[in-house]
Amino acid sequence: MESQKPNGDPAAEERCPVEEVALVVPETDDPSLPVLTFRAWFLGLSSCVILIFLNTFFMYRTQPLSISGILMQIAVLPFGKFMAATLPTRKFGLMGRTFSLNPGPFNMKEHVVITVMANCAVSTGGGDAYPIGAITVMKAYYKQSLNFLCALIIVLTTQVLGYGWAGILRRYLVDPVEMWWPSNLAQVSLFRALHEKEQKRKGITRMQFFLVFFTASFAYYTFPGYLFPILTFFSWVCWAWPRSITAQQIGSGYRGIGIGAFTLDWAGISAYHGSPLVTPWFSILNVGIGFVMFIYIIIPLCYWKFNTFDAQKFPIFSSDLFTSTGHKYDTTKILTPQYDLNIPAYNSYGKLYLSPLFALSIGSGFARFSATLTHVALFHGSDIWEQSKSAVKNAKLDVHAKLMKHYKQVPQWWFLVLLIGSIALSLLMSFVWKKDVQLQWWGMLFAFGLAFIVTLPIGVIQATTNQQPGYDIIAQFIFGYVLPGKPIANLIFKMYGRISTLHALSFLSDLKLGHYMKIPPRSMYMAQLVATLVAGTVNLAVSWWMLGSIQNLCDVEALHPESPWTCPKFRVTFDSSVIWGLIGPKRLFGPGGLYRNLVWLFLIGAFLPVPVWILTKIFPEKKWIPLINIPVISYGFAGMPPATPTNIASWLITGTIFNYFVFKYRKQWWQKYNYVLSAALDAGTAFMGVLLFFALQNEGVNFKWWGSDLDHCPLAKCPTAPGIRVEGCPVFN
Repeated sequence: MESQKPNGDPAAEERCPVEEVALVVPETDDPSLPVLTFRAWFLGLSSCVILIFLNTFFMYRTQPLSISGILMQIAVLPFGKFMAATLPTRKFGLMGRTFSLNPGPFNMKEHVVITVMANCAVSTGGGDAYPIGAITVMKAYYKQSLNFLCALIIVLTTQVLGYGWAGILRRYLVDPVEMWWPSNLAQVSLFRALHEKEQKRKGITRMQFFLVFFTASFAYYTFPGYLFPILTFFSWVCWAWPRSITAQQIGSGYRGIGIGAFTLDWAGISAYHGSPLVTPWFSILNVGIGFVMFIYIIIPLCYWKFNTFDAQKFPIFSSDLFTSTGHKYDTTKILTPQYDLNIPAYNSYGKLYLSPLFALSIGSGFARFSATLTHVALFHGSDIWEQSKSAVKNAKLDVHAKLMKHYKQVPQWWFLVLLIGSIALSLLMSFVWKKDVQLQWWGMLFAFGLAFIVTLPIGVIQATTNQQPGYDIIAQFIFGYVLPGKPIANLIFKMYGRISTLHALSFLSDLKLGHYMKIPPRSMYMAQLVATLVAGTVNLAVSWWMLGSIQNLCDVEALHPESPWTCPKFRVTFDSSVIWGLIGPKRLFGPGGLYRNLVWLFLIGAFLPVPVWILTKIFPEKKWIPLINIPVISYGFAGMPPATPTNIASWLITGTIFNYFVFKYRKQWWQKYNYVLSAALDAGTAFMGVLLFFALQNEGVNFKWWGSDLDHCPLAKCPTAPGIRVEGCPVFN
């Protein structure tokens, strides 16, 4: 590590008790290293703007691409070293203080701050990009003439609100030793590989290892990413039974339950649950138990044995909305000009139906929400209570926490100002643009209260297991009952009630990264806040430009058949607003609703952690019992659709190989290379994905051959109920 000065070898009792952290995170610090330098601000904000532009641009396309911050983590290193070699070193005076454009060699702490700024862009414009998704739905699908200032307030307050939650929850989710945020270890390993000079020993260095696998990943992705896309869903079962609907429903990796299917695409493996190499083994095992139960037992029984929810009228796996005859549901037929539900039209057109896997996945979300609250209350409630009483003054400190004590902490009121200011601005917006957002002040307060309640328990799960039990469905379900027939209000409620939590968890993860890398807390505060404001503004500006410049953006019926601007992710956001806001959960899940029995899963989920907790008290010597995590087990079937069983099964297999077998039998290799390998695979795939898009796909240069079809299982989308007629499918008598 450059110019690193150890503060003494930590005593054994000070070492982090989490073995993965003790093996990977450096236990030394050099407080003299400059952090918020000109180089850090310039490269950090540049990275932020570039990433937010690319992620926003790609999100509207038929094949959306979310570019991770790791791409910029790699890319800025040569620029940082170039600036350190060329910028003038003389000092300048400003407001009584001196600074230099070039305070010395480009160091690891500057690099961390730059990466944190880039991560702000990813949390804003990558993944689901929900604030922009909601605004796109309002303008492109509901055809609202939304005011730009109103949209800007929505985007910025959602993120700053999350930052406020993060500041309040630091003492519970960053400071404690047990909250170790596994996903950060890949970045820590990569920083060390890029900056530390290793002594020559047997085997290659981490930097050499990274370059080898980065190059291999970069080159290999030309196959699943362009030349041979079938590698993403290798469904050989369909080839063996090309005329059997049932065989293709079972074997399809894209439209079925994926038995026998697999993916050889790293992007497909890590797409929905993140890199399996950074997820601890006990978490992978819990997810695997839930996945096997759901996909290989519950779904087949519900579809083929019991025909639950008229399941055989629809594809076994689909995110589409359907009529009772198996055709896609046309929501324009039940809308009023004010974007409310036209009840007579709805009664005439008919009820809305879901595919069986989609319906049961929603039910699993009910169980996951209540199980998370119960699990955290039982297993972590006493710790949280003690920390609340003592303000963590007496909390157990490891070597990292003790090293961070050398820096000035961020006063709590700094975060409270942001939190109260964003709440006040949001409430003002609900009064000024009441007709546009449909959400009144009491709905805003309801959303803030929900976010405050659930951010801590969900954060505990993510900080210990690397899995994030979502409650998207719950936020929309609850408010759909409170205010039915208002789809826009439902979108805005989800944004403030759920998406502010997502931003808070992203900020907390970065705060823990700063904790591990010994970044001064006040420097981290400034970097995150400024990057968040920049990312939100650029995010909306790019989206607004595209909505105004691209004709018929997101309108599949009006677009040219080969147009890339079909917005599949935002279509899911629109469908959710129809289910939960327009039609409302009462018609689907209330008395008389087809899916009413799924509501019992709230109660079941709340109960399931209780027997596990009781067993830990009866058998305290059994260390494996507390590792049974009901919220994470239920996460085994989260995100499907759009995640497919093949994505999750391949993730489970890969994670088991590295975090069980390699960790157990080749621990030295795992310690040195595991997280570096994860970073190399992420970075190589991301770089090649961007290159393929701009060089070939954006120019319309595409291969059309047998290997370019994602899934040779055309019959997997077919219903099997008698009399249902769907184009391309046989009709059963």
